[in-house]
Amino acid sequence: MSYNIALNFEDGVTRFIGCKEGETVLDAAYRQKVNLPMDCSDGVCGTCKGHCEQGKFDLGDEYLDDALSDEEAAEGQVLTCQMVPSSDCVIQVPVASTLCKTQVGKIQGTLAAAEQLSEGSIELAVDLDEGGELAFLPGQYIHIDVPGSGQHRSYSFSSKPGEARATFLIRNIPNGLMSGYLTQQAKVGDRLSLTGPLGSFYLREITRPVLMLAGGTGLAPFLSMLEQLVEKGSDQPMHLIYGVNKDDHLVKVDALDAFAERLPTFTYSTVVVDEASTHPRKGYVTHHMDAEVLHDGDIDVYLCGPPPMVDAVLKHFDKEGIVPQSFHYEKFTPNQAPGEVA
Repeated sequence: MSYNIALNFEDGVTRFIGCKEGETVLDAAYRQKVNLPMDCSDGVCGTCKGHCEQGKFDLGDEYLDDALSDEEAAEGQVLTCQMVPSSDCVIQVPVASTLCKTQVGKIQGTLAAAEQLSEGSIELAVDLDEGGELAFLPGQYIHIDVPGSGQHRSYSFSSKPGEARATFLIRNIPNGLMSGYLTQQAKVGDRLSLTGPLGSFYLREITRPVLMLAGGTGLAPFLSMLEQLVEKGSDQPMHLIYGVNKDDHLVKVDALDAFAERLPTFTYSTVVVDEASTHPRKGYVTHHMDAEVLHDGDIDVYLCGPPPMVDAVLKHFDKEGIVPQSFHYEKFTPNQAPGEVA
């Protein structure tokens, strides 16, 4: 038996390690050449302290209170030298990845498809090389090198973790570096280099109702999250509000319909900004947050979209006095990695 442990470093890098049954996270990390912070390795100093966001584990009772207090343990703080997982886990490591002598992974793949879904969006599919590992948390992003440019662009996965084919929703920007490549030069079979995963925007364990807010190609990470939720299931209500500027910018609606069929507690609505639209819901996502999806603030909110949308939602929540139990957001600009903004 082996468990998948996601180590999230404070510089946005995520590194996945395998942890054997009965093995501590610290030992597993060192075995895989990830030098997590440590000094005593006996539960005495507290140097290896981190925060477990999700997963099951045992800390034993051989560590000192000076290293980890009962209050800290109750809040999810852990000592990686004492932590023995009994499930997959996600751990926040409060140092940069470079200080742990690890770095973001590099993956090679082959362009399988580049389909223009609408005037404003392209779906890119990449077949990963056999044996190439691509573990990530649903919602995270990756850098993709633009062939021949010496530069990269960053995109959230729309596919489920662990798939041999990774997919991405890419905004089609006139004269954009990646857009230009995909619409004018790309051919099936082109070789692509990817670096990641990255980002602190990802699906946490669901223990209460969830509200997802997507703007444009910010839908991508939610498709990945929903794929995983279909596999794991959830009995909590989940509602997605998906906003776009124009009618023809609404994409992957068939996928959302399929998720609604496979996830009985999932519902979604779409919103179009264009005043000339005949869409039944017009305006912005903030105009369509009914009380029934807000659950009096007893919700986890996930928000991904362009900066004006993210700022508008933040202001709306503040104005209306809405304080979610947890709020995770990511805003992006066309030429900037999502995680580099929020």
